[in-house]
Amino acid sequence: MTNASVAENGQSGEVYYNDLIQKFVLAAVFWGIVGFCMGDFIAWELAFPALNLDLPWTTFSRLRPVHTSGVIFAFGGNVLLGTSFFVVQRTCRASLFGGRALGNFVFWGYQLFILMAASGYVLGITQGREYAEPEWYTDLWLTVVWVAYLVAFSGTIFKRKEPHIYVANWFYLAFIITIAMLHLGNNLAVPTVIFGGTWWKSYSLYSGVQDAMTQWWYGHNAVGFFLTAGFLAIMYYFVPKRAQRPIYSYRLSIVHFWALIFTYIWAGPHHLHYTALPDWTQTLGMTFSVILWMPSWGGMINGLMTLSGAWEKLRTDPVIRFLVTSVAFYGMSTFEGPMMSIKAVNSLSHYTDWGIGHVHSGSLGWVAFVSFGALYYLVPVLWRRKSLYSMRLVSYHFWIATVGVVLYITSMWISGIMQGLMWRAYDNLGFLQYSFVETVAAMHPYYIIRATGGGLFLVGAIIMAYNFIRTIKGDIRDEIPYETPAAVTARV
Repeated sequence: MTNASVAENGQSGEVYYNDLIQKFVLAAVFWGIVGFCMGDFIAWELAFPALNLDLPWTTFSRLRPVHTSGVIFAFGGNVLLGTSFFVVQRTCRASLFGGRALGNFVFWGYQLFILMAASGYVLGITQGREYAEPEWYTDLWLTVVWVAYLVAFSGTIFKRKEPHIYVANWFYLAFIITIAMLHLGNNLAVPTVIFGGTWWKSYSLYSGVQDAMTQWWYGHNAVGFFLTAGFLAIMYYFVPKRAQRPIYSYRLSIVHFWALIFTYIWAGPHHLHYTALPDWTQTLGMTFSVILWMPSWGGMINGLMTLSGAWEKLRTDPVIRFLVTSVAFYGMSTFEGPMMSIKAVNSLSHYTDWGIGHVHSGSLGWVAFVSFGALYYLVPVLWRRKSLYSMRLVSYHFWIATVGVVLYITSMWISGIMQGLMWRAYDNLGFLQYSFVETVAAMHPYYIIRATGGGLFLVGAIIMAYNFIRTIKGDIRDEIPYETPAAVTARV
């Protein structure tokens, strides 16, 4: 690593800490591949349960939270922390508050949290609630790291030399503050050692329907602010940068921000239709979910229209293709989510694989694709390389991953709708027509397709990692993406 890659002098003379962001990028790639591997393995476990090897550490119930937390908080979290430190320094024309010391504490503290959580999942040391949260001591450590992260990010904004606060920083700050509130509210617990128990176990302060409501207040807003607001910040910075065009409408971005932030926090109860939750609370969650469609599509339109006058870049730049496709998936997912919150639709979709397809159209198509686009942008910049090692490999990654996502979500849509219809089918005598086991057997081929799609997505991520390794080494292939007109002409 050269000295030039360690720090960068901005236009204002401030030092930007590239070496810190390099660590987040490498950690994101590493944890992403680990999380994708876990996800594909448990997908094959659902198709072939014997793969759990009859061991407690390899069962679906323990590896599933390793996958979900690995891809969301380890992969996605490192992407968010790294890109936020990259963006806030450049848009504020100020070096990171607290410098390299505070930044390194946030990085290494966050990696320690990931290891504590993952080991707890595998060993069965969790609070045992729906989301299988880590135990109380892991929660406390994350709180310390998150406060340090907030101090570093907000301190950089306070010391900024640019009077204007760019909209990406609004979304990052909303993500940081709201996740802190959700984390503290949802994870209030009492260690059993107080009652003569063990240090390794705690009980939540909530129970019954209050616990369910708190869990979904946390769960849906983790989607809303971790997987939406944070990654919208990435969209608002990296799409204009890669397209070399200004954001389509800055006014629309501000409306998008305030409408999304106010509305999302109320939508959680739609996950609890037809339960013991009061009916008015269910209706409130459904109403705000439907309202969410409008600001969400406002953001999608803003992202897509940023390419006005630059649509030809989709043919020649596979990185912008990742970014634009992610925005399209964002629009699709934010239409499907409000539709599924409507009680009549939810009566069919709830508890079925349709929900799994919806979640992964958002997480793979939106979150992962916009993350890949940001990482492909960052690696040559951070390591001071002329370009990526191979743009053609980026194209391969895009198409392989896209096929994988399509296989995944379509198989789950078909499986889920079939599942819901079989559950509500009655014969002429009014008895259920299918047993639960029959529905499971009918879903088996779709589970194989789902696992195959996940495998393709993993292959794409491995191609990306290889591309990054060669880029960091300084290797460059003399090539152009195979889709460009010049490449077609050369072959002819």
